[in-house]
Amino acid sequence: MGKLGENKKGRKSGKKLRINKLSSAQIIAFGYLALILLGTLLLMLPVSSKGDAPRFLDAMFTAASATCVTGLAVFDTYTQWSVFGQIVLILLIQIGGLGFMTIISLAAMATGRKIGLKERSVLQDSVNGMQLAGIVRMVKKIALGTFLFEGIGAVLLAVRFVPKMGPLEGIGNAAFMSVSAFCNAGFDLNGKYGEYSSLCEFVSDPLVCITICMLVLIGGIGFSVWDDIAKNKLKFSAYRLHSKLALVFTAILTIGGTALFFIFERGYTNAGAGVGQSLLNSFFDSVTPRTAGFNTVDTAALSPAGTILTIIYMFIGGSPGSTAGGVKTVTVAVLVFAAIASMKNSEDIDVFGRRLEEDITAKALTVIAINLFIVFTGILCISGAQPELALKDVVFEGFSAINTVGMTTGITRDLIPFSRVVIILLMYCGRVGSVSFALIFTRTKKFTGVHNPVEQVNVG
Repeated sequence: MGKLGENKKGRKSGKKLRINKLSSAQIIAFGYLALILLGTLLLMLPVSSKGDAPRFLDAMFTAASATCVTGLAVFDTYTQWSVFGQIVLILLIQIGGLGFMTIISLAAMATGRKIGLKERSVLQDSVNGMQLAGIVRMVKKIALGTFLFEGIGAVLLAVRFVPKMGPLEGIGNAAFMSVSAFCNAGFDLNGKYGEYSSLCEFVSDPLVCITICMLVLIGGIGFSVWDDIAKNKLKFSAYRLHSKLALVFTAILTIGGTALFFIFERGYTNAGAGVGQSLLNSFFDSVTPRTAGFNTVDTAALSPAGTILTIIYMFIGGSPGSTAGGVKTVTVAVLVFAAIASMKNSEDIDVFGRRLEEDITAKALTVIAINLFIVFTGILCISGAQPELALKDVVFEGFSAINTVGMTTGITRDLIPFSRVVIILLMYCGRVGSVSFALIFTRTKKFTGVHNPVEQVNVG
């Protein structure tokens, strides 16, 4: 009996040991995968659809798009999914936007369970927290802020939706759109005005457009920036360097993007529109590619310059530790200042009176290099499998998927099963993080203590 009990104990401890050996990246990746599979099964239930239940791959595509807060869709959300299916989607969006570890931690706190050190470490990586200390307190603030902003957004949208759709549908649509916008998801329930029409019905409504844009910006600015603003109010000089970079580059991209879209789209999507309407369209166009996926004008009708600018904005995305995707604003900011320092032949990268850590440039380059490698591999696979698709459309779709944007020129529904699998993988990589996805297949860093001889190479 002693040996039997010992063996059982050994097997249990061995299993626990293997779980504890999983890295934060692996836990987060497997968690999102499990959530996608659960969502797939729920969406395949007959009760989830208004008509025929979807095939497995189509259900998985939709579940992956919702969990990865992307917004690419093979079905129109309003016409395909029942109220139950729409509830499943919005729950996937909310969990995917906040991070499943955040939801698990909130549930644990609600039941009075203590959150261990390992869980705190994974939670820190999940929300991209700056430090482990106070991470649980920060999660509480994230939850409170999320529900507050989503609630305000729902009320503002209901002002327009209720008179237009009726009380029940108007309130439901407002709540759905508010959560989707804040989580940068891009799903909508406006299919009754035209399938896949997104917010085109409200193109001239400043209240709807500006509310959606503000929800996208607030959700995409980053949870640690929220914390900084909550502590220091409007005292910009007291903010951490990370917050300063995130806020300044978000402002530059938003204002600069509005001006550029205003210029580029004069004879295209803004043709015939007045100055006020053109500015509203341009502001919306500069916000949603980073990375919400809504549109008020036909994305396929964008000018060549507007299309390229949209792809660039999709690639940049929001800020670290937010509901947005992309390589992130701070990553691009680091490389910009590194380039400036290099041109000045300066050893240090100085920003706002602070010096960046030495290896931060290498980290930023790694993020961008892996992201580009994955997305162009996906584009190559889709173009090879479906050569009839225009390259511009495939590139747009690929960048939209890996950066969890959800904008499309209209080819999503034309993708064959193989191409849809590729897009699912791109969305998954984008939500987990391209670098984190690469780290899934490794356990710990190897320190050999031995270094090879140094030899110079030429670059540039």
